Amino acid sequence: MARDLGPGFVKRNPYESEPGFWPVLDANCVWQREPLPATALASLTRYMELPAEDGKGPIRVAAIVTVHPTVVDAEWEMAETLEEALRCPDQQLRQGERITGLLSQGADFGLMGNFTSEDSLTESGKYYSDQLGGPHYYYWVQSRLSQVTVAVVGKGSKGRSDEEVDAALLQGVNQMLSRAEIELEAPE
Repeated sequence: MARDLGPGFVKRNPYESEPGFWPVLDANCVWQREPLPATALASLTRYMELPAEDGKGPIRVAAIVTVHPTVVDAEWEMAETLEEALRCPDQQLRQGERITGLLSQGADFGLMGNFTSEDSLTESGKYYSDQLGGPHYYYWVQSRLSQVTVAVVGKGSKGRSDEEVDAALLQGVNQMLSRAEIELEAPE
């Protein structure tokens, strides 16, 4: 997966999330890992980065795929993701990392440049890190094909342009959508 984001991306440690869990935004706007609900069959997050170099900080990326039992369950995940930015425009990602000023936008197929999935959403905001400082660029792209959702989030740092982060995200989400489409079309 790291090479799908572009040249130079490497796996972070830990590389994969624990099976049987998924991220949930709690009532205090803090992200937690909780057991999968009945509306999700499986979810996996992978963590990668473009390491710091030439006076520039790293670009950190997480890619998430979730498989739901039904299309309706996947549609609800998309709707809830949009609602989370409205409910919590400022969020704590993990200890020492937070995002502020989140804005989100959704688009069905054919609207606002979405020609790759049945449903798509984006979120943008400012990223702050005890380790990397801030504010830095933060962007989230999530798409749905049938009962599968894929998402890629990018966090910039010193010296990294918004375009550098966007390029990795778009390349990553398009690769994930392509793989999901192949799997969904495969004979059983």
